[in-house]
Amino acid sequence: MTGRISLVRSLVATLLLALAGAVLLPWQIELQYRGKAAGFRSISLNLGLREQIGQSGFLAALSGFRSPLAAILWIEAHTAWEKTEWGRMASLFDTVTTLQPHNLLYWDIASWHMAWNASAAALQDTKQSSLALRERAARQYIALGRDILERGIRNNPSDYLLYERLGILLRDKQQDHSAAADAFAKAASMSSSPAYIKRFAAYEVSKVPGREKEAYDRLRSLYEGGERFPTLLSRLEELEGKLSIPKEQRISTAAKSPSTSHRTSK
Repeated sequence: MTGRISLVRSLVATLLLALAGAVLLPWQIELQYRGKAAGFRSISLNLGLREQIGQSGFLAALSGFRSPLAAILWIEAHTAWEKTEWGRMASLFDTVTTLQPHNLLYWDIASWHMAWNASAAALQDTKQSSLALRERAARQYIALGRDILERGIRNNPSDYLLYERLGILLRDKQQDHSAAADAFAKAASMSSSPAYIKRFAAYEVSKVPGREKEAYDRLRSLYEGGERFPTLLSRLEELEGKLSIPKEQRISTAAKSPSTSHRTSK
């Protein structure tokens, strides 16, 4: 008897979700159309997503309950992180970002967990005796973190945050300074981006062989604009030597001393 009641309840719940989907679907289609017109990518409610979240979850997503479903799966992903279940965590993050592609926090934290936490865990994995295999696994997690950010950018091309995070990953995890400079420069081109990102882009250019003159011009422009940060001054001094800048055109020794207000800044 109890089994029959549970079955009836399940059928009723499924029917209600389907009915809600039928009511909300025209509105959702219109919303997606407007989103595309504004330059956003829409969620793909396809068989791949259905396999990831199951029949009930797929119906919930179809019925307009993507946000609460994503929040529930995000909590599950956090639990997987606590248990160091990296593969399950990655799968859950993929589902969450599919359900909520315009939530920057999901892309940002998902990438951080893979590129930083999972990669560090792989390097310290005592079950794997081969250092080469541990390093390979770490690189794979870092690459996955990068892929997450790049997919996030494709879904949110007009926001600086994920470009900045990509620049940090390229700089700190892959030591690809040329690509990092490009990512920071793209972030800096956004009207809402903080001023320091433009400086970060110039720093990365200064690390790329053959781009010293470009780096010098960028850093000198920031200097002429009033910036006196210690890293900026030291990079300029280094580049002045490499480029054989005439002494009369170099920054004066007095100007290289950072002011009190900038002494703790980068």
